[in-house]
Amino acid sequence: MDTAWEKRLDQAWGAFEEYGEDRAAEFRGLIDALVDELPEGSPVAPFERACAFDSTGHSDRAVPLYREALERGLDGYRRRRTLIQLSSSLRNIGRPEEGVALLTPELDAPSDELDDAVRATLALCLAGLGREREGLALVLGALAPHLPRYQRSMGNYARALTDG
Repeated sequence: MDTAWEKRLDQAWGAFEEYGEDRAAEFRGLIDALVDELPEGSPVAPFERACAFDSTGHSDRAVPLYREALERGLDGYRRRRTLIQLSSSLRNIGRPEEGVALLTPELDAPSDELDDAVRATLALCLAGLGREREGLALVLGALAPHLPRYQRSMGNYARALTDG
Protein backbone atom coordinates (compact mmCIF):
# COMPACT_ATOMS: atom_id res chain seq x y z
CA MET A 1 0.00 0.00 0.00
CA ASP A 2 1.06 3.57 -0.63
CA THR A 3 2.29 5.03 2.66
CA ALA A 4 0.99 8.51 1.78
CA TRP A 5 -2.48 7.04 1.17
CA GLU A 6 -2.31 5.08 4.43
CA LYS A 7 -1.35 8.27 6.26
CA ARG A 8 -4.35 10.14 4.82
CA LEU A 9 -6.57 7.21 5.80
CA ASP A 10 -5.17 7.27 9.34
CA GLN A 11 -5.83 11.02 9.49
CA ALA A 12 -9.42 10.51 8.38
CA TRP A 13 -9.99 7.87 11.05
CA GLY A 14 -8.21 10.08 13.59
CA ALA A 15 -10.82 12.76 12.93
CA PHE A 16 -13.76 10.37 13.18
CA GLU A 17 -15.01 11.69 16.54
CA GLU A 18 -15.23 15.21 15.13
CA TYR A 19 -17.99 14.13 12.74
CA GLY A 20 -20.51 12.91 15.30
CA GLU A 21 -23.78 11.18 14.48
CA ASP A 22 -25.19 14.11 12.56
CA ARG A 23 -22.27 14.02 10.09
CA ALA A 24 -21.90 10.25 9.71
CA ALA A 25 -22.75 10.33 6.01
CA GLU A 26 -20.09 12.99 5.49
CA PHE A 27 -17.51 10.78 7.19
CA ARG A 28 -18.49 7.80 5.02
CA GLY A 29 -18.11 10.09 1.99
CA LEU A 30 -14.57 10.94 3.10
CA ILE A 31 -13.71 7.24 3.33
CA ASP A 32 -15.40 6.58 -0.03
CA ALA A 33 -13.27 9.29 -1.67
CA LEU A 34 -10.11 7.70 -0.28
CA VAL A 35 -10.97 4.16 -1.32
CA ASP A 36 -11.96 5.37 -4.79
CA GLU A 37 -8.24 6.04 -5.27
CA LEU A 38 -7.41 2.34 -4.86
CA PRO A 39 -6.95 0.03 -7.83
CA GLU A 40 -10.08 -1.71 -9.06
CA GLY A 41 -10.64 -4.99 -7.23
CA SER A 42 -8.62 -3.96 -4.18
CA PRO A 43 -9.73 -5.91 -1.10
CA VAL A 44 -8.93 -2.87 1.05
CA ALA A 45 -11.74 -0.83 -0.54
CA PRO A 46 -14.69 -2.90 0.74
CA PHE A 47 -12.92 -3.36 4.08
CA GLU A 48 -12.57 0.39 4.67
CA ARG A 49 -16.12 1.03 3.51
CA ALA A 50 -17.34 -1.67 5.88
CA CYS A 51 -15.43 -0.05 8.74
CA ALA A 52 -17.06 3.29 7.97
CA PHE A 53 -20.56 1.78 7.94
CA ASP A 54 -19.83 -0.22 11.08
CA SER A 55 -18.46 2.78 12.95
CA THR A 56 -21.50 4.87 12.05
CA GLY A 57 -24.02 2.33 13.31
CA HIS A 58 -24.77 0.30 10.18
CA SER A 59 -23.57 -3.22 10.96
CA ASP A 60 -26.11 -4.59 8.51
CA ARG A 61 -24.47 -2.69 5.63
CA ALA A 62 -20.96 -3.55 6.83
CA VAL A 63 -21.41 -7.35 6.79
CA PRO A 64 -21.55 -7.84 3.00
CA LEU A 65 -18.61 -5.47 2.53
CA TYR A 66 -16.47 -7.36 5.04
CA ARG A 67 -17.34 -10.59 3.22
CA GLU A 68 -16.42 -9.00 -0.10
CA ALA A 69 -13.04 -7.93 1.28
CA LEU A 70 -12.33 -11.49 2.38
CA GLU A 71 -13.48 -12.90 -0.98
CA ARG A 72 -11.12 -10.50 -2.75
CA GLY A 73 -8.22 -11.92 -0.78
CA LEU A 74 -7.66 -9.44 2.03
CA ASP A 75 -4.72 -10.70 4.03
CA GLY A 76 -2.44 -9.92 6.95
CA TYR A 77 -3.41 -7.57 9.71
CA ARG A 78 -6.49 -6.22 7.90
CA ARG A 79 -7.77 -9.75 7.36
CA ARG A 80 -7.69 -10.44 11.09
CA ARG A 81 -9.34 -7.09 11.80
CA THR A 82 -12.02 -8.04 9.27
CA LEU A 83 -12.75 -11.31 11.05
CA ILE A 84 -13.07 -9.51 14.38
CA GLN A 85 -15.23 -6.70 13.04
CA LEU A 86 -17.37 -8.99 10.87
CA SER A 87 -18.02 -11.22 13.89
CA SER A 88 -19.01 -8.22 15.97
CA SER A 89 -21.33 -6.97 13.23
CA LEU A 90 -22.90 -10.41 12.85
CA ARG A 91 -23.56 -10.44 16.59
CA ASN A 92 -25.10 -6.97 16.34
CA ILE A 93 -27.55 -8.14 13.68
CA GLY A 94 -28.55 -11.27 15.59
CA ARG A 95 -26.22 -13.87 14.06
CA PRO A 96 -23.69 -14.54 16.84
CA GLU A 97 -23.26 -18.19 15.83
CA GLU A 98 -21.57 -17.04 12.62
CA GLY A 99 -19.24 -14.85 14.65
CA VAL A 100 -18.28 -17.81 16.82
CA ALA A 101 -17.55 -19.89 13.72
CA LEU A 102 -15.32 -17.14 12.27
CA LEU A 103 -13.37 -16.37 15.43
CA THR A 104 -12.87 -19.78 17.01
CA PRO A 105 -10.09 -20.73 14.56
CA GLU A 106 -8.39 -17.41 15.35
CA LEU A 107 -7.65 -18.68 18.86
CA ASP A 108 -5.02 -20.92 17.26
CA ALA A 109 -3.72 -18.35 14.76
CA PRO A 110 -0.24 -16.86 15.14
CA SER A 111 -0.25 -14.41 18.02
CA ASP A 112 -0.35 -10.66 17.46
CA GLU A 113 -1.67 -7.51 19.12
CA LEU A 114 -5.24 -8.44 18.14
CA ASP A 115 -5.37 -11.61 20.27
CA ASP A 116 -7.28 -9.94 23.10
CA ALA A 117 -9.73 -8.34 20.66
CA VAL A 118 -10.37 -11.79 19.17
CA ARG A 119 -11.13 -13.18 22.61
CA ALA A 120 -13.28 -10.23 23.68
CA THR A 121 -15.38 -10.33 20.51
CA LEU A 122 -15.68 -14.10 20.66
CA ALA A 123 -16.81 -13.75 24.30
CA LEU A 124 -19.57 -11.35 23.22
CA CYS A 125 -20.69 -13.74 20.48
CA LEU A 126 -20.73 -16.64 22.95
CA ALA A 127 -22.78 -14.56 25.39
CA GLY A 128 -25.21 -13.87 22.55
CA LEU A 129 -25.70 -17.63 22.33
CA GLY A 130 -26.24 -18.05 26.08
CA ARG A 131 -22.71 -19.40 26.60
CA GLU A 132 -21.65 -16.73 29.08
CA ARG A 133 -19.35 -19.02 31.11
CA GLU A 134 -17.24 -19.77 28.04
CA GLY A 135 -17.15 -16.08 27.20
CA LEU A 136 -16.12 -15.12 30.73
CA ALA A 137 -13.39 -17.77 30.64
CA LEU A 138 -12.01 -16.23 27.44
CA VAL A 139 -12.06 -12.72 28.88
CA LEU A 140 -10.40 -13.76 32.15
CA GLY A 141 -7.78 -15.72 30.22
CA ALA A 142 -7.04 -12.66 28.08
CA LEU A 143 -6.94 -10.34 31.08
CA ALA A 144 -4.76 -12.49 33.35
CA PRO A 145 -1.39 -11.80 31.65
CA HIS A 146 -1.97 -8.04 31.96
CA LEU A 147 -2.53 -8.08 35.72
CA PRO A 148 0.32 -6.99 38.00
CA ARG A 149 -0.63 -9.79 40.43
CA TYR A 150 -2.97 -12.81 40.52
CA GLN A 151 -2.10 -13.89 36.98
CA ARG A 152 -1.88 -17.58 37.90
CA SER A 153 -5.09 -17.48 39.96
CA MET A 154 -7.10 -15.74 37.24
CA GLY A 155 -5.76 -18.15 34.63
CA ASN A 156 -6.84 -21.06 36.82
CA TYR A 157 -10.28 -19.53 37.38
CA ALA A 158 -10.68 -19.07 33.64
CA ARG A 159 -9.91 -22.75 33.00
CA ALA A 160 -12.21 -23.84 35.83
CA LEU A 161 -15.17 -22.04 34.24
CA THR A 162 -15.13 -24.38 31.27
CA ASP A 163 -13.55 -27.51 32.74
CA GLY A 164 -16.34 -28.59 34.90
